Amino acid sequence: MQKFTRPILALPNSETRLLLHSCCAPCSGEVMEAIQASGIDYTIFFYNPNIHPHKEYLLRKDENIRFAEKHGVPFIDADYDTDNWFERAKGMEWEPERGARCTMCFDMRFERTALYAAENGFKVISSSLGISRWKNMQQINDCGHRAASAYGLAYWDYNWRKQGGSARMIEISKREQFYQQEYCGCVYSLRDTNLHRKSQGRALIKLGKLYYGVDDADTSL
Repeated sequence: MQKFTRPILALPNSETRLLLHSCCAPCSGEVMEAIQASGIDYTIFFYNPNIHPHKEYLLRKDENIRFAEKHGVPFIDADYDTDNWFERAKGMEWEPERGARCTMCFDMRFERTALYAAENGFKVISSSLGISRWKNMQQINDCGHRAASAYGLAYWDYNWRKQGGSARMIEISKREQFYQQEYCGCVYSLRDTNLHRKSQGRALIKLGKLYYGVDDADTSL
């Protein structure tokens, strides 16, 4: 099997620093390693008030912190302002995945990322969200560009899935034994995923149960 050689990536406008919004360790693992291989100076920004319940939020955040510390990457832990998120989600409780509620959620997270970037000297922002095949990349990129432009920043919309990026994301997750979340993150995603599982006669999601490569937790949701 031929060894993969990572391409040398470059930030927009010849910038040298990046603020990377991260949703979780599995999605950000490949993105982080690709960025580091290109020698780009970057900081992780963790702002995901959509993740429910709080224990799930902590599981995802702690895994992300663990990986960032392993690579010596600065990690910004932003507020978990769930009341704000639920207020914005009113009237969209039954929107389908990739619908208007997801657009609202991406907008909210990117707006906060762009604000922090503008206040702390970053000229470029990006996100690990787009690497997931479950997400609409165009929807994510539109939200990212919208938030960045409001602060005079650039949104780096590099396609992290290409050249086998999604496959390497899984490989890294197994190598690092990341927590393997089973739904997008919000309470409505959890509800809909469990409704689908129940209709298929499958067991409901168990919080903190699955890890890539191991299965050693027993806390049920």
